[in-house]
Amino acid sequence: MQHIQFEHIDKATQWIDNVTDEQFEEAITQLSEKQPILLDYVLAAPAEYENEALEGYLLYYYWVINESYLQAGIPTTMVTEAMIEGFEQPFEDMLEDYFGTENDEEANERIEEFCDQPELLKFMSIEVSTDDEDGSSMDDETATQLYVTCAAMIALLNESAKVTA
Repeated sequence: MQHIQFEHIDKATQWIDNVTDEQFEEAITQLSEKQPILLDYVLAAPAEYENEALEGYLLYYYWVINESYLQAGIPTTMVTEAMIEGFEQPFEDMLEDYFGTENDEEANERIEEFCDQPELLKFMSIEVSTDDEDGSSMDDETATQLYVTCAAMIALLNESAKVTA
């Protein structure tokens, strides 16, 4: 599996951070047509976690992660319901290990191994743990929910990339 590098993520965020609201909405619409099942899966998280604040973050990072795959030249196919069904139990098992270990390094290795995109996971870890340019930050619960949901998205996109390989 080809890995996304920080330069791909940087190109994606530089471009996305400079679009208008209309361009953002248009891009999300296009991505929803390309990956409707994945977007539905991701956008189920705010209701599941009962956290409305999560939705805006998820839409932004949904685009950043998809654009990072594009910048890296990693083709993906549409994520299917069957892919999600086959993914859920191993992902839940990995999360149990991840949250169950006291050793942060071991936990990070486990999630990186499962998702197989270490730079994207490091990027997400930084994003959820640092303040925005205006000094604001998300609460710990939202940060954890965002990280877990984005890790799932990354793992599913990797699975869809294997279909094209």
